[in-house]
Amino acid sequence: MTTSVHVVGHLTPGIGLMFLGFWHLFNHIKLHVQNPISYVSSPWFSTSKIKYLELYIIMLETSISMFMEVFFLRVWHQLFHPNVTFPSNNLHNYEHFVILTTFFVYATFAIVLDILKPKARYALTQSLFALAFVQLLLLIHYHSADHVGLEGQYHLLFEITIVVSLVTIILGINFPTSFTLSFIRSTSILYQGFWFAFTGFMLWTPSMVPKGCFLYPEGGRKMVKCNGEEALSRAKSLANIQFSWCLVGVTIIVMSLYLIMSKLYTKKIEYSVLSSETMFKEDSEDVESPKK
Repeated sequence: MTTSVHVVGHLTPGIGLMFLGFWHLFNHIKLHVQNPISYVSSPWFSTSKIKYLELYIIMLETSISMFMEVFFLRVWHQLFHPNVTFPSNNLHNYEHFVILTTFFVYATFAIVLDILKPKARYALTQSLFALAFVQLLLLIHYHSADHVGLEGQYHLLFEITIVVSLVTIILGINFPTSFTLSFIRSTSILYQGFWFAFTGFMLWTPSMVPKGCFLYPEGGRKMVKCNGEEALSRAKSLANIQFSWCLVGVTIIVMSLYLIMSKLYTKKIEYSVLSSETMFKEDSEDVESPKK
């Protein structure tokens, strides 16, 4: 398997998660600024023209990624050995397929629940969303590719972002009016996507591999090997520093977005209120003028 496949395999879902996180963050901030007292979190957001666009995109992207896992990676004809066992060198493809299927199921039932409108649709939709991240965490942690060494460090940091998303989604079921939970959840999903894409770029771009480490083919895939414990320890420390600096950068971006949107939409609300008051005063003067 070439390094470009590894990069694309991380880049595509990473960008998808980034856009999902940013879309949720933007809408949660807008909803809270416009309705600070009556704010209630939403598990997904509609658009003015296509109500289920967000969910359709999730279904489309997961479908394309599933197709790539099964067909583009040429594993369809290897689904089973003659003795009806899974080929070990393709287990990670099946794991990815299961993760993608879970997100597809979430998006599908989110639409169904919204159409049928059962009483528990909010809690059930959030629970399905949480289940998708449980599946992601489980299969990343117990990945058949056996993430060890530097690759293991990058994926361990990735797991931290998944845990934050999962915890905030579960808490959000009982605290739907908490903007803080929605803000942290959306930011964690955005950062999760960024870090996953960043991981693919840093681990499987030869020029980005840390000093003392190199790409080595093993078990049908490329892995990063380091020359001794000192080189590995240095590489892991660099990964931790990268994670920390990237987190600082994303924090600056999301806080700036909040401040800008807060100022922008507050002005719009104030303008709307002032316009209404002005119109009311003018109407009152028009009514009183004949009496004079």
